[in-house]
Amino acid sequence: MGDSATMPRMKPNPLLPEFGKPPLVEVALSVQFEPIAGLHTPQIGLLWQEYRDRFPKTEEHPPLEPVFEVFALRPKPRAKARFEILSAPPVPRCWFLTAEGDGLIQVQNDRFVHNWRRISEAEAYPRFDTIRTVFEKELGFFKAIVENNASGEFQPNQVEVTYVNHIVAGEGWRTHADLGAIITMISPRVTDAFAPEVEDCGLTARFVMRHENGEPIGRLHVAVEPSYRAEDDTPMFVVTLTARGRPLEESIEGVMKFLDLGRDWVVRMFATITTPEMHSLWERLH
Repeated sequence: MGDSATMPRMKPNPLLPEFGKPPLVEVALSVQFEPIAGLHTPQIGLLWQEYRDRFPKTEEHPPLEPVFEVFALRPKPRAKARFEILSAPPVPRCWFLTAEGDGLIQVQNDRFVHNWRRISEAEAYPRFDTIRTVFEKELGFFKAIVENNASGEFQPNQVEVTYVNHIVAGEGWRTHADLGAIITMISPRVTDAFAPEVEDCGLTARFVMRHENGEPIGRLHVAVEPSYRAEDDTPMFVVTLTARGRPLEESIEGVMKFLDLGRDWVVRMFATITTPEMHSLWERLH
């Protein structure tokens, strides 16, 4: 199921919907930038020297592919390459993790990401301002090391805010057929008696984010997917909201401005597309 729409323009709102017990399990703040050719393993090693007190664990993963929000009416056809150019293997995406594993920095030659992950049911969400502060601080260290040691320039081109929610069956709903009890955009009505009970269903939707002058600057992506909790196979829905677009300025300040706007859209949209009954269970404060 898919949908596309344009919402009214918004400014960052200091009074956002807030929940005492949000179903949030992960927040990721990310900036994509023009590839830095001089960012290799030695330079990443210098970065870890700066991070290791806070992020003592490391892992390597394949790099993420670049992604852009494009608003052209029609995509231009790409010219086909007539020959293959052999290139060096891609620099891996390096993870720097906290000792507990709930905090994570990801670095590759065109991406910087900070994640908070809930690793136990008892862990409280530290709130956006805390995650934002860590992202801005560590991005500043990254930018300085890149410009001083990798002969590169930090040129951001996309910014991304992602919230991942696990909505587990038990209160308010029972099976994957009950998505309408969680999501306002789903209607359980059918036109006749032909359809049997729904086994499961999901939803994807996109919304255009606009600047105050009306210019499109990004999109909000919503994905609702049926799944099961790993430890006991209890049905759940994974609800992911991602705001992505170009920085409002080509600087860390411009990156942070989009993060703030994107966070506002994510939080307000989550409250908009979920039902009042679920809000009561999540202890909505305002």
